[in-house]
Amino acid sequence: MTPEGQVVRDCLDYLAIRQIMAWRNNSGSTHGGKVHFGRVGSSDIIGLLPSGRFLAVECKAGRGKLTPEQAQFQAEIRNNGGLAITAYRLGDLIDALVLEARA
Repeated sequence: MTPEGQVVRDCLDYLAIRQIMAWRNNSGSTHGGKVHFGRVGSSDIIGLLPSGRFLAVECKAGRGKLTPEQAQFQAEIRNNGGLAITAYRLGDLIDALVLEARA
């Protein structure tokens, strides 16, 4: 498993333990065949918080940075009242959810 894949797995496992509805969001395209699926820039994990707020978690490893499309997607989620997180490790997700619970 790639380091980023491990962050995705850790976050999904944690969300399942917390009974927060979330799933892996695959998106991408093939080269040459012009087959596209999903929204470009959409987060690795999509879900719904117990409060009803939309949840988007983009998982990165190492020094990975958001693409412009990923940054735009997160901005749209936030602008519409959702919670958008960039997680380099499981602790980033946990910290964001703790802050969310306090708000």
